[in-house]
Amino acid sequence: MPEETPRPNIVLWSLLLAALAAWLGLDAVSVAPNRIVPGSGHSAAEVAGLPGLVASLVPALAVLWLAWRPTRERLRLALGLVVAMLAALPAWLALAAAELVDPALPQARMGIGGGVWVGLFLLLLALIELRTRLTLSRPLGWALLLVPLASLALCLSLWLEPLALRREYAGRSQQFLAAIGEHLLLVGSAVGLSLVIGVGLALAMRRWPRARELGFAVLNFLQTIPSLALFGLLLAPLAWLSARVDWLAALGVSGIGWAPALLALVGYSLLPMVRNTYVALEEVDPGVVDAARGMGMSRGQVFRQVRLPLALPVILEGIRITSVQAIGLTAVAALIGAGGLGTFIFQGLGQAAMDLVLLGALPILVMALAADALLGALTDLLRPGGAT
Repeated sequence: MPEETPRPNIVLWSLLLAALAAWLGLDAVSVAPNRIVPGSGHSAAEVAGLPGLVASLVPALAVLWLAWRPTRERLRLALGLVVAMLAALPAWLALAAAELVDPALPQARMGIGGGVWVGLFLLLLALIELRTRLTLSRPLGWALLLVPLASLALCLSLWLEPLALRREYAGRSQQFLAAIGEHLLLVGSAVGLSLVIGVGLALAMRRWPRARELGFAVLNFLQTIPSLALFGLLLAPLAWLSARVDWLAALGVSGIGWAPALLALVGYSLLPMVRNTYVALEEVDPGVVDAARGMGMSRGQVFRQVRLPLALPVILEGIRITSVQAIGLTAVAALIGAGGLGTFIFQGLGQAAMDLVLLGALPILVMALAADALLGALTDLLRPGGAT
């Protein structure tokens, strides 16, 4: 039989062509003399000139050529080129800062334009596509990002002092670190409480079917309430309790702050936690449970040594979903004085300072991706057959 010709990787082609269009058609950076004056946009061609622009397109064109007749070896080479392009982006921004920012203006700053953001997003999607096609494990796929991250850290420390994001951080470094701590504390508390409550509710639903119907109805209803509306609904009762119960007031419980934020986050987190725990425990193979009972195990031993270990990967999947959801929702809690990284987002929106918005939004994105990667890798490891 004649050897089958490999089909083009249309997904990779689409991502790279879109990245090239964004790189060529959108402003790559903007430069402003200070924080108040709007910046003027500059294209990629203005930074390095036509020769530099052509040189920057060569790796992308090479990946397009490799994706036209993809083999495993070609996809590996394409993966290396995509990682190299990601690592080159910080160096390109350093070149742009040296070319465009006037050193005689100490308050001048350079913002990252749409061309770089869209190109970065599409290159990361291309990286995920190649990881999937090559069936690389999650940890190895995330380890590939260490090279671009090392390049970013080097450029930030040496050549990207005029970058607007860095300047926003430099003026708020102490508040930024405190906000990260507040954000993580709220998320960790909400996920921990929802895990304890969720497991208890799932066990009660398995024991009493009527509790299952009522429980899921209430949890589904909670999910339909908008976050700001739920914060508002909690304000009056918590303020009333704080005024009448001294020990709650001593703990800092009030109508605004961490208390309504924590209650709302727990409420939103319960549905995925309860649902995954209930389904995981219910779908354990009855034959395995019968075999364990036939060996003389008690009901508690069957649960601890058989049912729970087999259900653990699905329960961890619920924890993963809950964690990612809570990381995003905690940003909204800044509106009621709960602190966290959402403070920078809403301050930036009020001041029309998009770099300040990004200072709060980018760490939230990184936290969500890190939680998804770590818990996803742990889930894969605990599944039968190990990580893939």
